[in-house]
Amino acid sequence: MLDALGSIAVWGGMLLMLFGGVLFILSAFREGILWGLGVIFIPFVALVYLILDWPIAKKPFFIWLYGIAFVLAGVFLLSAPIPFLHSHP
Repeated sequence: MLDALGSIAVWGGMLLMLFGGVLFILSAFREGILWGLGVIFIPFVALVYLILDWPIAKKPFFIWLYGIAFVLAGVFLLSAPIPFLHSHP
């Protein structure tokens, strides 16, 4: 039972991380095309964008963080296997 709950938490967390990441990129593109392209292709531009445009970027960032929390809770507290790393016999 806990394995199933852990797997749901891991997959739900991964979806939240994906959703938050897409929202973050979209918010960067709304600020400007160069911000969007920089967030996608240049390392550390996402961090600079997050700091400079905190009021706009904090919602997608926190959605992404909640996704990480769900994944970690599913893996460490509920003993779920990590998807794509778990080998099946």
